Amino acid sequence: MKVILVVAVIIILAVLLLAVLTTSKAYTVKHTVDPLENNPNILKDENSTADDEPLQK
Repeated sequence: MKVILVVAVIIILAVLLLAVLTTSKAYTVKHTVDPLENNPNILKDENSTADDEPLQK
């Protein structure tokens, strides 16, 4: 019974450690957002001007 408990605690600690490492690595990555003008997934209306917002697909 003690062996199962020790193995379970070791697994829990390993999962917790991996979650903390993954989260800390994610916060160090420089995330960027593409500007709307260069996004090929957004369609522009034929009657729109340069100041109008693009239309979503």
